[in-house]
Amino acid sequence: MVIESARLAASELFKPKFRSVLLKSVGLTILMFIAMWIVLEALFSTFLAPVLGPWPWVSTAIIWLMSAGLLVGAGFLLAPVTALIAGIFLDDVAEYVEREHYAADGPGTAMPIFPSIIYAVRFFLVVVAANLAALALVPFIGFGFAIFFVVNGYLLGREYFMFAAMRFRPEDEANHMRKARSTDILLAGMIIAAFMAVPILNLATPVFAAAMMVHIHKMLSGRQPVRTVSQHHA
Repeated sequence: MVIESARLAASELFKPKFRSVLLKSVGLTILMFIAMWIVLEALFSTFLAPVLGPWPWVSTAIIWLMSAGLLVGAGFLLAPVTALIAGIFLDDVAEYVEREHYAADGPGTAMPIFPSIIYAVRFFLVVVAANLAALALVPFIGFGFAIFFVVNGYLLGREYFMFAAMRFRPEDEANHMRKARSTDILLAGMIIAAFMAVPILNLATPVFAAAMMVHIHKMLSGRQPVRTVSQHHA
């Protein structure tokens, strides 16, 4: 079930609806980092440059350090920030999968915009904090990277499954289902964590994970995907 769900999700990554969400998410993320650089440069020019006027080399050094810091920060935060922004659009992905593969059930109900933003921010903070904690353990524990994948697998599996399930169920019922099938959902989460560990490919993690968990939720609910014409040609 888990492998089949991953296969179905991967086969759809380049479909127009998925590409649209991915391009919007990555585009907004890049724009956000550009805006951050513009704001930092403006603050430096306004407040620090006049003070450092007699020492132009100091200004140059600070600009280089700012640039390097932003570049390193962007490399670390690009994937999680993209996931944060993509969270706003993931209902589009879920609805597409539901209509394409489970048309007889009808689509689920999207979370209202403000709760979905809060949910996305909370998930972003939890994942970043867990990653920092797991990475901090790597130098001290020989199997630190295994812990890294298990922690991410648990968090990613939990959050993306809850996203898919809560389109059809109340939160307490979705939680009960998640706990009852915790092994399957952990395995699915570890596949997502492995996907997220691949540079460049990890930008598509939110889209892949959302589609995969929609399939898993439906299969756990007793529905099997319909073999549509588009699937035969996928």
